[in-house]
Amino acid sequence: MTFSTRSHSRSRTPALRPLCALIMALPFAALAQDNTLQPVTVKADKTMQTVGATSIDVSTLQAGRSASSDSANLLRNLPGFSVQGAGGVSGLPSLHGMTDDRLRIQIDGMDLVSACANHMNPPLSYIDPTRVGTVRVFAGAVPVSVGGDSIGATIQVEATPPEFAAPGQGTLIKGSAGTFYRSNGNGVGANLSATYATEQMSLRYDGSTAQADNYHSAKDFKAAGPAATNKPTQWLDSNEVGSTSYKTRNHSLGFALRGDAHLVELKLGLQDIPYQNYPNQRMDMTRNDSHQINLRYQGQYDWGQLQARAYHEKTRHSMNFGEDKQFWYGDAPGMPMDTEGKTTGVSVKADVILSARDTLRVGAEVQNYRLDDWWLPSGSGMMMAPNTFNNIHNGQRERLDVFAEWETRWSAQWLSQIGLRSANVRSNSGAVQGYSASYSADANAFNALDRQRTDHNLDATALARFTPSEMASYEFGYAHKTRSPNLYERYSWSTNGMAMRMVNLAGDGNGYVGNVDLKPEVANTLSASANWHDASGQKWGITATPYLTYVNNYIDAQRCGGGMGAMAACSNANLSGADKFVYLRFANQDARLHGLDLSGFADLGPLGGWGQFTATGMVSYVKGKNRTSGDNLYNTMPLNARLALTQRQGGWSSTAELLMVTAKTRVSAERNELSSAGYGLLNLRASYEWKQVSLDAGIDNLLDRQYAHPQGGAYVGQGATMGGGVPWGVRVPGMGRSLNVGLTVKF
Repeated sequence: MTFSTRSHSRSRTPALRPLCALIMALPFAALAQDNTLQPVTVKADKTMQTVGATSIDVSTLQAGRSASSDSANLLRNLPGFSVQGAGGVSGLPSLHGMTDDRLRIQIDGMDLVSACANHMNPPLSYIDPTRVGTVRVFAGAVPVSVGGDSIGATIQVEATPPEFAAPGQGTLIKGSAGTFYRSNGNGVGANLSATYATEQMSLRYDGSTAQADNYHSAKDFKAAGPAATNKPTQWLDSNEVGSTSYKTRNHSLGFALRGDAHLVELKLGLQDIPYQNYPNQRMDMTRNDSHQINLRYQGQYDWGQLQARAYHEKTRHSMNFGEDKQFWYGDAPGMPMDTEGKTTGVSVKADVILSARDTLRVGAEVQNYRLDDWWLPSGSGMMMAPNTFNNIHNGQRERLDVFAEWETRWSAQWLSQIGLRSANVRSNSGAVQGYSASYSADANAFNALDRQRTDHNLDATALARFTPSEMASYEFGYAHKTRSPNLYERYSWSTNGMAMRMVNLAGDGNGYVGNVDLKPEVANTLSASANWHDASGQKWGITATPYLTYVNNYIDAQRCGGGMGAMAACSNANLSGADKFVYLRFANQDARLHGLDLSGFADLGPLGGWGQFTATGMVSYVKGKNRTSGDNLYNTMPLNARLALTQRQGGWSSTAELLMVTAKTRVSAERNELSSAGYGLLNLRASYEWKQVSLDAGIDNLLDRQYAHPQGGAYVGQGATMGGGVPWGVRVPGMGRSLNVGLTVKF
């Protein structure tokens, strides 16, 4: 593992070197002060707790692990949350109409960046559900101390923290092993964790593997037949959803030391995805290798708490046509596409207790990202030969943030928080070339541009919490947030139709080209949250959260009308004839989003000797509008509700869940977004825990209803996906009935 970049990349930002040195020195200097290491639990005063956070309890996380290998699905019980369809382990979280890069998603404190023109490797795909220990979500007016380079929510996912032996215990040795089976798609997997610890040292290993075949929808949605004309032996049933199979392997090794009031932790991560196919993309993932190193320090001092982190992640990613797809052009055996991304980050944050009333949070973050995206020549024609195609060449994105946040507990009823964050984001891209001279017009025009861009961004947040009684609390706030474009939005350059179809962050089947002159998105959000509950907070509770966001320079898309090189693809709205997929250019426009989340629970008490019953429910609504064009924003979730009845008795628990989604009729006309019908799904889950063994079982889509998730995207999962053979007008169908079983043994 190395922190160096490629020889043709520019050197790391100068500010990174001293910060790296600082973060490396702090932990060991602190530990050196402790002649005798003593166990301690680092706790923050209540005045230091961050406002606006929602956490997911451990039992909810456990229930979701046997049903899905996609960590994004663990968040599905959060109000306003949904998952935009992608591969089997790479769903894109969506919250309050914001998706993908508009959200800040941290994995063990690391801001990982998707290195793919289709965003097939989003941050949450780098942690297996069995490793997830805690989840915190900040929606609405997000505090500046957890925000940055995003205009939506912040999602913080952390693995299980290190465990140490209890005082006098000597040595702690423990672990667990688990396995699962899912009937729809024949999904199977296993996981193993083991811990060896003393009172001051902890060593932990986590490993997991999961794989599945294509899943089936409840009913036929196409004709049965071969996956592609040149693959007669690869047969797809009429209800088989092509390109939904996957295989993934993850490993993590953690080492931690703790002192009297200090903790140092080093984590090494390795991911290997041999394949992951995509029903809403024209290409499939044929390789994704990731190596991660993550060092953090946390310490408690007389003046407060200090946290520091340094991390590096390298991704090597490849795409081509999977077994359900084929290439349509001449003698080309396929279309190999390769990507290498490197992310290096450092952060330092201090919580300074100024008084019993006031807490000051200050911090700095540096992130250095490098990206190369190249497509090797294929075949002997001029279409994809003889040169290597540079989609992104020597892409660079460097971010430096500083922030300060002041939190004051004025009284037992009132708490306020105000904060400012300043960010400097610099991006650039090297010169490019196409497969052949037919791409020269676009390449020459792009290479002649001044491609370096520097954005000076400012975030500001003002929040308040009012607790008039032990049965009610209210939060309200305003946030001004900014996100700079990602490298694909700015530097994807070719208006050739085939190249444009390779750049798609949305799963809609359309083709996209970048825009060097994109400005950062600037969002202004007003949000409020009212929570009413009984005095103990255990019997009943209701929460209502309305929000309103205006976004200036929202990065949407416009139909192409003559590209930089006047290529044919960008001078026509449609690909051909009845084919209604379109070509689009990323463009700044203005947008408005507003919505409401309602959630609640009621403890129904013991009923007839059957144990304790609890009812929960949530309703979410969001509407997004492009204020420049009058169009609807793409891929927003329609009105939906989730109701559940849970029963617990001893080690047994069971849940009946009803998910209801109304028809999606507000669609983006610019993108030819498809509408979808409303539906209702019934899911059953049960678990039983013995002292060392737990068994989880469930049936998803019990009634085997046919449906299409409103954010599932367009179906391009089989056939000649690069030609005109892909039918337009079909959404990716949802999964039919599936029996899921999981077994975990602790030792």
